[in-house]
Amino acid sequence: MLEKLVIPPNTKFDERNIIVEGDVIVGPNSKIGYGIIARKIIVGEKASIDGDILGEEIRLDAWCNVTGNVTSKGDAYIGEFASIGGKLTVFGDLEIGRNVRIKNGFEAKGLITIQDPMPILLFIFMYLLIMLKLGRLEDVEKLLEEVEEFESPFVIPENSQISIDRIYTSKNAEIVSSRVLGNFRAKDVYVEDSEIFGSLRGKEVLLSNSRIHGAIEGKVVYLTNSSEVYGYIRADRVYMERGCSVEGGIVGKRGVWIKEKVELPGEEELGVEDGMGQREIQENVP
Repeated sequence: MLEKLVIPPNTKFDERNIIVEGDVIVGPNSKIGYGIIARKIIVGEKASIDGDILGEEIRLDAWCNVTGNVTSKGDAYIGEFASIGGKLTVFGDLEIGRNVRIKNGFEAKGLITIQDPMPILLFIFMYLLIMLKLGRLEDVEKLLEEVEEFESPFVIPENSQISIDRIYTSKNAEIVSSRVLGNFRAKDVYVEDSEIFGSLRGKEVLLSNSRIHGAIEGKVVYLTNSSEVYGYIRADRVYMERGCSVEGGIVGKRGVWIKEKVELPGEEELGVEDGMGQREIQENVP
C-alpha cells in the first residue's frame, strides 16, 4: 500500500490544509507541512504533521508529532510518546498510550483507555506473517479486504515530504483529478486531469489532460490529451501529442516527437527503456 505516493481525485491543497474526500495514510518518518482534513486518518511512527488534523477516525502511531489541534468525530488511537501541540478532542472512544504530550489538554465523549496501541502498519504486517505461517489463507484474504476498504486514500510512503514548497518521495507518484501546490519530485510521475502549481521532476513523467505551472525535467516525458506546460521541458526524450502546448522551450537530448497520438507505456514498463527501434524513431521525426 505504501509503495507509491497517490493523490486521489478531488484532493485540494490550500495554504494550510490538504483536504481529501476519502482517507489518508501517512507512512513512518514522513513530514507533512500542512494540516489534514479527511475521513479516516492514519499516521505512521515518527511522522510529523504541521497543522491541525480533522477526521471521522484518527490513529497516530508512536512518536508522532502534530503541531496543531487533533479532532476526531469518531474514535481515536494515540500511540506512546506522541506529541500534540494543540487540543485533542474525541467524540467517540479514546485509546491512548503512555507518555503522550498534549499541550492544551484533551476531551473525550466516550470510553478512555490508557495503554500502548500497537502501530497499525506493524500490526497488519505481523498478523499477515503469522496467518501465512499457519496456512490460514482465508483470514489473510479477509484482512486484505478490510484494508482495501479505505475510501480513495491519499497515500504517502515512508520518508516522504510534503510542503508548500516541495513534495518529495523516492517512490512513484500518481496524481488524479486534483489541485496540487508544490514542486514535485518522485521516481516516475503520472498526472491525469490535474493542475499543479509547481515543477515536476522524475525519471518518467506522463501528463494527460493536465496543466503544469512550472518546468518539467526527466528522462522521458509524455504529453497527451491537450496538456499544457507553462514552463520549459528538459529530458532525454519528449513525446508530445498535437494539441498540447509548452510555453517555454523544449530540450530533448535524444529527440522530440510530435504525433497525432502518443502511445504510453504500461505500468510494467515504467522506468524501463521503451524498446522503440531506431528505424521507428527516425520515421516519426516531424
